[in-house]
Amino acid sequence: MAEVTLAAVVRAAAERLAAAGVPDPLVDAELLAGHVRRLRRGEVQAAIVRGDTIGEQDVTALDALVVRREAREPLQHLTGVAPFRHLELAVGPGVFVPRPETETVAQFAIDALSNAPDPEPIGVDLCTGSGAIALAMATEVPHSRVFAVELSPDAHAWAARNTADAENLTLVQGDLADSLGELDGTVSVVISNPPYVPDDAIPRDPEVRLFDPAMALYGGADGLDIVRVLSRRAMALLRQGGLLVIEHGELQGEAIRSLLASDGWRAPRTHPDLTHRDRATTALRP
Repeated sequence: MAEVTLAAVVRAAAERLAAAGVPDPLVDAELLAGHVRRLRRGEVQAAIVRGDTIGEQDVTALDALVVRREAREPLQHLTGVAPFRHLELAVGPGVFVPRPETETVAQFAIDALSNAPDPEPIGVDLCTGSGAIALAMATEVPHSRVFAVELSPDAHAWAARNTADAENLTLVQGDLADSLGELDGTVSVVISNPPYVPDDAIPRDPEVRLFDPAMALYGGADGLDIVRVLSRRAMALLRQGGLLVIEHGELQGEAIRSLLASDGWRAPRTHPDLTHRDRATTALRP
């Protein structure tokens, strides 16, 4: 086979992905080409402008990845990495892929940890999944001590891989309902992105519906079963004035504020994400 240009191959891949309903087909095509060629996306774009060619072996490898992406396998499963704030996390089957909107939720916890008066403020991430939020806290507030809890053995394995080098982060495999009892009353911030999808609300996106683990998605009939447990556990963990941060679905803010108020939390408040959809609720421990 004669060498073809990278531009032609990426364009053809993007057209196939568009036909399969992939939301950002050109972005994904460039990222997959970069994965095959071991290049960043900007380097792929520069190579396209230069008119670089691509060899048969790389064309074959890219085609195999495009086939999987056409079947709506998550891009992050194909490349093995997911960006989160300044981090690059290892992800794959069995763990929830961190989303860009969670980066803004994490900011509430990072700010609170940064402003805590303690020399070593304590942050806790419950339902840590890949470890994204916990690792962001640990690396962006290096004088903090961060504890992360994950129940799923599969997700815990990914979190262990991602957090292995963070000396100020402790990862625990267990149930958020009864983990970290030794920290009760000492924590400055508790954050969680818990399972919050109602059991009968099937996600629209195939990447979520078919590939994200059910344990990370579904939270009972109204989606708030884990949030109820989280509210009680965080109340015990936090010190007076400590901050609770919960990520949730765009229609759940009012119900979560009511739940937290009835549990005795102060100043429950819901915050929008960058798309102006309600995304997180915060509250203070009395």
